[in-house]
Amino acid sequence: MASVNKRPDGKWRARYRGPDGRERARHFTRKIDAERWLATQGADVARGEWVDPALGKMTFIQWAEQWEAGLSDLRPTTKALNLGVLHNHLLPRFAGYQLARITTSDVKVMIADDLVAGYSNSAVRRHVIVLRVILDAAVVEARIGRNPCAGVKLPPESSRDMRFLEPVEVARLADAIRPDHYRPLILTAAYVGLRWGELAGLKVERVDPLRRTVQVVEQLVEVAGKVEFGPPKTKAGRRTVTMPAAIAEMLGEHMSCEAVRSSGLVFPTPSGTPMRRSNFRKVWRRAVTEAGFDGGPLDGLVFHELRHTSAALAIAQGAHPLVIRDRLGHSSIMVTMDTYGGLFPSLDEAIAEGLDGVLRASLADQTRTRADQVTRLRRSAR
Repeated sequence: MASVNKRPDGKWRARYRGPDGRERARHFTRKIDAERWLATQGADVARGEWVDPALGKMTFIQWAEQWEAGLSDLRPTTKALNLGVLHNHLLPRFAGYQLARITTSDVKVMIADDLVAGYSNSAVRRHVIVLRVILDAAVVEARIGRNPCAGVKLPPESSRDMRFLEPVEVARLADAIRPDHYRPLILTAAYVGLRWGELAGLKVERVDPLRRTVQVVEQLVEVAGKVEFGPPKTKAGRRTVTMPAAIAEMLGEHMSCEAVRSSGLVFPTPSGTPMRRSNFRKVWRRAVTEAGFDGGPLDGLVFHELRHTSAALAIAQGAHPLVIRDRLGHSSIMVTMDTYGGLFPSLDEAIAEGLDGVLRASLADQTRTRADQVTRLRRSAR
């Protein structure tokens, strides 16, 4: 039973009985607002989407603490990234908000404020995505009926043109790296295509120079200033990659150095400790400058572009997309084609040329068959 009644103080009281049998009520200054609220509650009950309003009174900070305590299935780096967004960005804005009071307009205002503050599109997208995940959990727990992030248009993902090095440029960069202890790292990244974490965490026993194989079963990640081993980025990341013979020979010699033997890592620092991306970045920037890439088409070159280079070099050798997918450890062929599809311009032409050969051969066979039939008919007529 639902009703709207005017109270002695002039306000309108809307009340109804929820699916749990308990009565809920709310007061409004205008009768029409009370009727609209009551209609909304009734529609939610009818659709099976009703939630207990009392549960939505929990503040965002209270729910965030509960959500954080339940995190267990995220990769360490992803967990650290998401918690950084929560504590540094979302809590300062929404901490005291009741869950049910966070609106789609609030989310849109956050996006606008972030862009004005100078955050990149990628950072703004990450802020909204983390907020969406947190509030999705609140929807699952029936604390709110819908996620206010749903349907919010995000700023476009920032992107730049795909860049990769020519073989001579890879050689120039490898020669420029100092100390030259890192030279095998540069060449392996460019010709084998492993990710930074996979290279940093590659153990000696995973490399077989005689069979020219590298087994990728783990990677080194940095979480809260500490390095630790973890699984590859995806299930498909566990893979065995064949190296060029020259790379295998180079690694065979490289793995005899003291830093490798003492650490058990193929690519440690010269002192035998695990590589940290933040420390290596200085070495990298000096090498990029020394190689003469600053100010040109490769200005601002980043280490990950060696992975793009590996893909481009393999494609130039005629590698099939499925082979590229397996070598790079992509989760699906769609990821490979979305990333490197533009480097396969000749595949369609090759298919057309192959089909043309099949068609011409079949037409030629058919012409010969008809000629043979005519010849046999003429002979039988005699």
